[in-house]
Amino acid sequence: MTEPSRAVFLSYASQDAEAAQKICEALRAAGIEVWFDQSELRGGDAWDTSIRKQIKTCALFLPVISHTAHDRVEGYFRLEWKLAVDRSHLIVADQAFLLPVVIDDTRDDDERVPERFREVQWTRLPGGVTPAGFVERIRRLLSGDLSQEPTRTASTAARVPAAPSIRKAVLASWRSKAALLATIAMVVAALGYLVANRLVLSKRGAEVAPATAFAPPPHSLAVLPFVNLSGDKEQEYFSDGLTEELLNSLAQISELQVAARTSAFSFKGKDNDFGMIARKLNVGAVLEGSVRRSANTIRITVQLINAVTGFHLWSKTYDRDLGDVLKLQTEIATAVAGSLEVTLLGDISMKIELGGTHNPAAFDAYLRAAKAFQSRHREEEIPSAIVAYTEAIRLDPNFALAFSGRSIALTTYAGEGATGAAVRESYAKAESDALQAVALAPGLAEGHLALANVFETGTLDFARAHDEYERALALAPGNAQILRLSGVFAAYMGHFDIGVAAAHRAVVLDPLDRSSHSALGRTLYAARRYREAAAAHAEAVSLNPDFQSAYGERGLAFYGLGDLERARATCEAKRDDWGSQQCLAVVYEKLGRHGDAGAELAKMKAALGDALAYQYATIYAQWGDRAKALEWLDVAVRLRDPGLENLKTEPFFDPLRNEPRFQAIERGLKFPS
Repeated sequence: MTEPSRAVFLSYASQDAEAAQKICEALRAAGIEVWFDQSELRGGDAWDTSIRKQIKTCALFLPVISHTAHDRVEGYFRLEWKLAVDRSHLIVADQAFLLPVVIDDTRDDDERVPERFREVQWTRLPGGVTPAGFVERIRRLLSGDLSQEPTRTASTAARVPAAPSIRKAVLASWRSKAALLATIAMVVAALGYLVANRLVLSKRGAEVAPATAFAPPPHSLAVLPFVNLSGDKEQEYFSDGLTEELLNSLAQISELQVAARTSAFSFKGKDNDFGMIARKLNVGAVLEGSVRRSANTIRITVQLINAVTGFHLWSKTYDRDLGDVLKLQTEIATAVAGSLEVTLLGDISMKIELGGTHNPAAFDAYLRAAKAFQSRHREEEIPSAIVAYTEAIRLDPNFALAFSGRSIALTTYAGEGATGAAVRESYAKAESDALQAVALAPGLAEGHLALANVFETGTLDFARAHDEYERALALAPGNAQILRLSGVFAAYMGHFDIGVAAAHRAVVLDPLDRSSHSALGRTLYAARRYREAAAAHAEAVSLNPDFQSAYGERGLAFYGLGDLERARATCEAKRDDWGSQQCLAVVYEKLGRHGDAGAELAKMKAALGDALAYQYATIYAQWGDRAKALEWLDVAVRLRDPGLENLKTEPFFDPLRNEPRFQAIERGLKFPS
């Protein structure tokens, strides 16, 4: 038989992804290797073969049991359970392998759970909250210390009882700490795990207290901005762009977890030691380097450092022609993977070089465009990026990445900067570019992302947007931008668990980017999880106090909680932003300040006119003026207002949901089921 790895396999129904994510993150924070399909499976992998291999070689198998799993009569997780049960019959009786975890009050005699699972002790982790005691138990099992680990239940008394009265107490414990303490007194066997709710200290959500020793996830990496040694500050865009391209190349490798660009680049120009950087990004290795560019050649020096020990793992200097940059990215990525003892599956060069160019001038123009777009401060700066992308495409008409980049820039300009007829024209060009990118490179995730963007906000074709986001995510599940955008879209479409899980993953990959926390806040708000949404937006504000939209969105979360004073104070902090004005319009009305509420709405109309038709409709709906709300919704539909993507799950529209006109509008938008 194949020698087991030290990994833990986490198996769950897709609807339980959020709870599974919490368990996964708690174990990984303690340095435990977890095979979790959302982060481990990458486009191009042989999905079924990979899962079978992992179950065959993992050290522990953790099935996540819930009412959701019970209700699913068919699902891939049931095959995973069968494979694990089959393997358990080959393992000696005193060797722990199956460790069922239950995230709700499912009875431990559930007839739809394999009998083999019912023969062993279950662990209850309500909602996926994972205490230090459970993590330590897993660590002990992986180390081979079985002295205190029962692998079989000697009698029914050894199991946690699941009587209805106790189930109610467990559910009530989530609503009140007092109820939690009462439940602990009753359910002694679950003591160590229910107490976890009092150990949740992290301000970013339900995470366990950090381990005393730094133990980042295996095969995790940050790529720091390469130093520009060209002697010309104007060449900074080239060293930054080359760094980002290499970062994206490494992210294509299935077994690597690569910190996203914004978080990695936040350390640019700062005198920080590698250990501190690694802890902030929760990575085990750091890649740094320098770039020296001459007319047609480049010299790149790179070194890989073990962030836990501080030792150098590998370093090398490359001298290449500019036209060989794509091959150079593959060389470096392959060398890094080898140094981190990562096994490469398939031809990695095909993934890395897909959609690129061998034309040095086109590559240079593309890097200038990307730099201009990413560093913009106002929407008026977007056209300069579009011009540079256009130059890259002129120099290489087959440059798929340039087409996808220009498409995203055009979509952004249509939503933020264009007016009048230019809006529809920009969306039309963006769609054409995205289709061209996909035609040139069907396996390019960025092309499908660009197309999803157009369908979501330009044509409001939500069914096609859903398909394109699914394809982009399948091709690049480690891409933080794709996770953010697809997660928010999924939540707006009513797929809350999927959306929140994707946004949580984006935060893991890009923890220092305020956009990741904002995306998480939006998914939580759509799911009516207002307290968590407010916390996520607060994190975005702490990372960037000038990020205006986060104030209004946090205020709306407080409004959802009924905390009008905190909503008022939050939105008044940035009251020149239309999002804060929308918030204040409804908050003031609830506080009885009708004149102030009307003044905020008047500010919005004076500044942006019909462009905020959707937002006006939400305000009137909350004011109880259904006729006005429906009138403005009609305007939003006529103008194809991008805000309409929120309509299906918008809490502000709850007073209108039984109105025939509202229902007709919702049907007309053809939201995917």
